[in-house]
Amino acid sequence: MENIKKPVFGIVVFPGTNCEFDCYHALQDILGAGCKFIWHNDKSAAGIDAIVLPGGFSYGDYLRSGAVAKFSPIMEYVRKFADRGKLIIGICNGFQILLEQGMLPGAMLRNNTLKFICKFIHARVENSGTPFTCNLKKGQIIKIPIRHNEGNYYINEKGLDGLEKNNQVILRYCSKEGVVSDEHNPNGAIESIAGICNKEMNVFGLMPHPEACCENILGSEGGIGIFGSMIKSITGMWKWM
Repeated sequence: MENIKKPVFGIVVFPGTNCEFDCYHALQDILGAGCKFIWHNDKSAAGIDAIVLPGGFSYGDYLRSGAVAKFSPIMEYVRKFADRGKLIIGICNGFQILLEQGMLPGAMLRNNTLKFICKFIHARVENSGTPFTCNLKKGQIIKIPIRHNEGNYYINEKGLDGLEKNNQVILRYCSKEGVVSDEHNPNGAIESIAGICNKEMNVFGLMPHPEACCENILGSEGGIGIFGSMIKSITGMWKWM
């Protein structure tokens, strides 16, 4: 244990971000990792092992979600961080930013209900062979909350074929029994997609909020499997003790 460095997560904060402290609490207080806040105007960040782009409404969602945040000075560093093979997770607005930045394929549309959605849903793990899901099993169902207005993931047919071929679809909306259908798709996302990775499997974007379900008092511990997988991928241990 003495020879293994405590993992440190850099949590990027944009004007309008509102889930940074939830991520900090889940990673540091519950799972024992180290955390640093990174301001959007920073151009680099020292001593971090993974980056979190948390949820919220960066820059007030002007133009569209994530469209302004991609121009923040820190995003050039985030892209270079990914190019080095380091882990990046984008949650809700963070996912939208990764899409706008072109670090993940596809785009976000308004929910097909045309309403903001805030509730628990169920998601099925489609690929357990990633640094973000290695503590989970393929087909496992996790209970996890969503809270978004633009979570309707879209990609063209060619892009969708590529995602499926490369096993880049990581999570799908489903019933609590694992059934994928329009009935259990909360926002109209194509093929019920809730989360995807890049081809290299080191950048993960998802609309559900794992940081909001790491304690039973919140209604679920489903998020532990995702953050714990990241810690295990960095250190070889699912939880830093």
